Amino acid sequence: MKIVLAPDSYKGSLTAKQACDAMEKGIRKVLPEAEVVKIPMADGGEGTVQSLVDATGGQILQHNVTDPIGEKIMVKYGILGDGMTAVIEMAEASGLYLVPVERRNPLMTTTYGTGELILAALDQGCRTFILGIGGSATNDGGMGMLQALGVKFLDKQGTELGFGGGSLALLDRIDMSGMDSRLKTCTFTVACDVDNPLCGPNGASHVFGPQKGATPEMVIQLDKNLKHHAAVIAKDLGVDVKNIPGSGAAGGLGAGMLAFLGAALKRGIDIVIEATGLERHLEGADLVISGEGQCDFQTERGKTPFGVARTAQREGVPVVLIAGSIGRGADVLYQHGVQSVFSMVDKPMTMDEAMTNAYELLSNTTERIVRLKV
Repeated sequence: MKIVLAPDSYKGSLTAKQACDAMEKGIRKVLPEAEVVKIPMADGGEGTVQSLVDATGGQILQHNVTDPIGEKIMVKYGILGDGMTAVIEMAEASGLYLVPVERRNPLMTTTYGTGELILAALDQGCRTFILGIGGSATNDGGMGMLQALGVKFLDKQGTELGFGGGSLALLDRIDMSGMDSRLKTCTFTVACDVDNPLCGPNGASHVFGPQKGATPEMVIQLDKNLKHHAAVIAKDLGVDVKNIPGSGAAGGLGAGMLAFLGAALKRGIDIVIEATGLERHLEGADLVISGEGQCDFQTERGKTPFGVARTAQREGVPVVLIAGSIGRGADVLYQHGVQSVFSMVDKPMTMDEAMTNAYELLSNTTERIVRLKV
């Protein structure tokens, strides 16, 4: 019997690799001779670097970069098993969680550190890049990232702009001459699960600005600045990014990736499925087990278990999900290749107890599921 294990992480409890190990332990109690294929998964958000490195036999590296408020911080990025593909979570260098609540101000925060991570990967020989861009603290249209890569953003006097979305009001022209030449040979794929445009009522500033510390007055200014930024990009680069779906992701970093790096925006789970070769591993499988911390109506919106189930459904392989908890609307997953959803909580317990004992709970639940297949 061939069983493919393709879970996401169980946030705060288990990495996706640890979840695979726990599931395998449960399987071996029942089917010691089973072929077990472990594919740690993610959906482009937190945990994507670790999952892809684990799934491909890659490595985690560390690098000292500039955080969103201009301070130095040591962060990690991954290189996949092919030695040529870098995987970066922009939140590592430019994430909201890095900024104390009292210092959150998207007029000032920068994506510069994300650009420094790209440079570090270039120095390691990487020429293919996968970027997860969720959880940003920024609203600078990717300017900081591009400044780190050698692009100059100049005012009317020819002076380079400072950090932050507030500086974009002074932008007059863009000088690409100093951009790192190695980028011309690179390909960038961005994990982007939102379709917000750069500007307007559904754009980066109005929808995501407040959670990054923007007041109503700041939101108006930031949106105006991104419109101006888009106009200068159109003038100097000949690329219109203002209304492209996803260009508003990560405070406009999506637009910067599109215009300057020729990036492709794709759903995070689709990127991970491709990078891990999930379809290939499903050949000849009898069962797929996936899961995440909570399965509910949001799982259908591109979360890991949904992507795994959809892929397995095309291959005719049944899927069972194991969740820390089962929330409202989880039954919609039965329309997308999921046979059943199990909770790994086997008796009344607190959240802390469940998270502390997640490994054994997941292993025991997997054992009970596999006994049904014998």
